[in-house]
Amino acid sequence: MASPAYAGGGRNEVGNEPGRKVVRDIMLAFVRVHVLHHACEGRIFGLEMMEELRRHGYDIGPSTLYPLLHALERGGILVSEQELVDGKGRRYYRSTDAGVALLAELRELIREMVDEVVPAPAKGRNRRPTRHAAKRRTT
Repeated sequence: MASPAYAGGGRNEVGNEPGRKVVRDIMLAFVRVHVLHHACEGRIFGLEMMEELRRHGYDIGPSTLYPLLHALERGGILVSEQELVDGKGRRYYRSTDAGVALLAELRELIREMVDEVVPAPAKGRNRRPTRHAAKRRTT
């Protein structure tokens, strides 16, 4: 997995290797939460999730996503089943009850962290810039 690559420079660029590793680790953690969120909403499959994550500015490749899905499945957070789609096998993943409970816990932890770390918006201003302001790469 390579470090996240941010388009351009500016405030989202981390200039040193230890800083880039920290950013990569945090962004991959958020990717896991995002995947779990969608698996709690319904069945997901790899290519679909890569496209969904890309819509949010994450360039996740199969060499990052599939080990993540497999690890969540080994941990009892997801279950999968294989189906034949257009003559090809496709593995669908969905959340287990443990995954649903984990997501509820993660939402509370993330909300608490965001409330502490992200400053409240100034009056008349949006809380944060658009979510597509910087392209993130975690593969």
